[in-house]
Amino acid sequence: MDVCRFSHRSACNKIAVTLLGSWLIAGCAGNNTHSDVIAPGAGKEPLTRALDTGAAILQDRPPIEALNAYLDGFHFYNGHMKTQMEAHHYCAILNEEVIQCVIYDGNVKDAKLMGVEYIISAPLFAKLPEAEKALWHSHVHEVKSGQLVAPGIPEPAEHALMEKLVGTYGKTWHTWHTDLHKDLPYGVPQLMMGFTADGQIDPRLATERDKRLGVDSAEKKANRADIKAPAVDPGADAWTKGKVVQIQDPTGSQHRHLESSKGSGSSGSEKNAHSNKP
Repeated sequence: MDVCRFSHRSACNKIAVTLLGSWLIAGCAGNNTHSDVIAPGAGKEPLTRALDTGAAILQDRPPIEALNAYLDGFHFYNGHMKTQMEAHHYCAILNEEVIQCVIYDGNVKDAKLMGVEYIISAPLFAKLPEAEKALWHSHVHEVKSGQLVAPGIPEPAEHALMEKLVGTYGKTWHTWHTDLHKDLPYGVPQLMMGFTADGQIDPRLATERDKRLGVDSAEKKANRADIKAPAVDPGADAWTKGKVVQIQDPTGSQHRHLESSKGSGSSGSEKNAHSNKP
């Protein structure tokens, strides 16, 4: 990951050296979160395996190779606070103010691609139309709570990265609802949100993640106490103000699974706004 883009230049060289040493020793900090989804279909035949191997050797993959940052955090369905899941982000830094991430349900080779997230800076977010802002969530609580982590890099480098991410905003769409469907990507994309306060996330979800990745959210929260929490643009996290934006699923498959969680653990304003779907 190009941390120089996301840290103060005076500290860049020190962080880069620390990162390099850590990567040489620790590797990529993955391959420990398996996908719960078994996709239907026959196993790869010899010809398919040969084509797969040949493509891996002969073809360049610039957009994929640019996905050089790994972030792990949590999402919930906009309008359904209790329907939560872990999200493994593999991100490419396009420039100082825009990051694009693909999201998987695990960090192993057969993990399922379940969505995308676009991350932009506060100045770019401020220029968005108000209707557009309602689709985005803030990252202040994710960073300050220790929920958002960058596994495998040393704490000083992660701290510098979080200093930059704390003021950013994300727009996330999940296309394969692996927490609900265990075989294929049914239904339509769903808008996801990030947590904004303590007590919202299922503590078992965070505890299990921490144990598996070898991190400590509480310790990270304490270590990030010095990171200043910027004011959140009032247009973001619209669900907290009673405006829930979500796509209605014409197949009905998504709605049936989420209906049981509607309003559960949500604010009164969120429950009242659920019917305001486009």
